[in-house]
Amino acid sequence: MGKPTGFLEFGRQDPADLPVVERVRFYREFTLPMEGREVSRQGARCMDCGIPFCQTGCPVNNIIPDWNDLVYRERWREALAVLHSTNNFPEFTGRVCPAPCEEACTLNINSDPVTIKNIEHTIIDRGWEEGWVRPQPPTRRTGRRVAVVGSGPAGLACAQQLVRSGHAVTVFEKNDRPGGLLRYGIPDFKLEKRHIDRRIEQLAAEGVEFRLNQHVGVTIPARTLLTEYDAVVLAAGSEHPRDLPVSGRHLKGVHFAMEFLPQQNRRVAGDSIPEGAKITATGKRVVVIGGGDTGSDCVGTSIRQGALSVTQIEVMPRPPEKAERLLVWPDWPLKLRTSTSQQEGMVRDWAIATKEFTGQDGRVSGLRAVRVEWGKDGRGAAVMNEVPGSDFELKADLVLLALGYVHPVHEGMLGELAVALDGRGNVLATDSEHGYQTSVAKVFAAGDTRRGQSLVVWAIREGRQAARAVDEFLMGSSDLPR
Repeated sequence: MGKPTGFLEFGRQDPADLPVVERVRFYREFTLPMEGREVSRQGARCMDCGIPFCQTGCPVNNIIPDWNDLVYRERWREALAVLHSTNNFPEFTGRVCPAPCEEACTLNINSDPVTIKNIEHTIIDRGWEEGWVRPQPPTRRTGRRVAVVGSGPAGLACAQQLVRSGHAVTVFEKNDRPGGLLRYGIPDFKLEKRHIDRRIEQLAAEGVEFRLNQHVGVTIPARTLLTEYDAVVLAAGSEHPRDLPVSGRHLKGVHFAMEFLPQQNRRVAGDSIPEGAKITATGKRVVVIGGGDTGSDCVGTSIRQGALSVTQIEVMPRPPEKAERLLVWPDWPLKLRTSTSQQEGMVRDWAIATKEFTGQDGRVSGLRAVRVEWGKDGRGAAVMNEVPGSDFELKADLVLLALGYVHPVHEGMLGELAVALDGRGNVLATDSEHGYQTSVAKVFAAGDTRRGQSLVVWAIREGRQAARAVDEFLMGSSDLPR
């Protein structure tokens, strides 16, 4: 805990963001860091609540009360050690995690929760600034070789845990730079790629080998990994997007979000996009279909590219302004959330179903939609009904589909390995109690490949737990944390 009376003395204070008019001119992070003493006061608000629901609300089970207390006492290096004991990459989660820990905070019952997310990334940012984050190469080598397919948060966490245990780890990445979704899915204004780069340098110094532009199952036969390595971990994400198969879907200007977002990240990195492949929002009326984080990223990117207008529509109904805390705490509540991108100048609308894309000369010029109402059938399942006479049209020069992902790509690696799939199309693998093993001998799966589309923090947890499972498989036992 922090100061016994801290939650009574200090109110919640969040870091400030640069004004909208300034931040939409660039692609850098725009949240202003708080002074160390101010963050220490926020750590003082952590109360002696008996059961740390924040810790159980966190997928990696961060030991939040302990590092809150250490920050309050300004013992920053010790706080970093506690933070790293459960989370390999707190600079990622401290920036892009939706913070289920804060929703589970005991103070959140009738007050404002502790600023856990900001404290987290302040600890790690200070650790980098002070030079406390260093490579931790193993003191012994086991002689065992492990292949990790995918360099997103699950793959990187798994690789780091395994290499520190003494195994020789090779990470295969289909793109030209490591990072997976962190690199090419999340915009730089939310996560600057220098944070990924210095972690890659750390992992390489610890002994992880990165093989880039190596697409397992496409440019490399997946079966070769089974002969060359003692264990294989599939952590390639969930990249099969949910489509919207309505009339006009074929029109030019209708794209998946992950056709649009990676291009801007590449531009920021200094890459050039071939003229015929460019997808930009500049001077266009943009419609984003989908109300989640990916849709929000499309909004912020479109605004920065100079869109004429941005409209975001969602098929689900508008959530309530506030959650009924006493009914849902400490679980994740359904309530209206407005991202920083959605604050930058756009229109949002809910309970809308797209019926058709319209166009001229093969290019999209608008869409026809209808308002819907949600109810329940006799079994209690949600049912969507169109509102009679509510049809309307939206003009659009660019439509971005941000409808989520249904499962990992089956063609290529998964098909060649012939791993079993679950009912949702994800790789069927046992849970942490049984070792993350797939139906194929010595092949493991973790992250979105196993659990489906989820959060970065869940990917890190799964990567860490899969590493322990692999270590136990190779050595008979493991000292790695669960």
